[in-house]
Amino acid sequence: MQDLLNSIITPEVKFTLTLIIALIGILYLISIIWVIRDSYLRGANPVLWGAISLVPFIGAFAYAMMRPPMLLSDKDEQNLDFALKQRQLLHYGECGKCGYPVEREYLMCPRCGTQLKNECRQCGHALNPEWMVCPYCCAPVRK
Repeated sequence: MQDLLNSIITPEVKFTLTLIIALIGILYLISIIWVIRDSYLRGANPVLWGAISLVPFIGAFAYAMMRPPMLLSDKDEQNLDFALKQRQLLHYGECGKCGYPVEREYLMCPRCGTQLKNECRQCGHALNPEWMVCPYCCAPVRK
């Protein structure tokens, strides 16, 4: 039996097995480092996830399944983009009758013809219906 094992486990096989075990160990360490770094970048608790990732390969797999969907930098960029689009939408409104999107300076809805604002008779600017004086030329607004 001993002769059979010695004939199967040659120095080349021992070297190959040692190399495979070393590669698996390196992948294990890299997976722990990845979990800690990625959880930090995504705003998750890196200490907690680092401890969970110590469970060989199952911890890294669990993190990959449960990690936050976005990096903090991506989330900040998305929030800035959302705020910019909200600011751009402030320049627009919608018709109270048909809901068609209209610009702030429109006097009438281009779809249904509803009067949205009054026009100053002196300077021609669009005026909100509740204004008593034109803010552009100081002319009193006639109703």
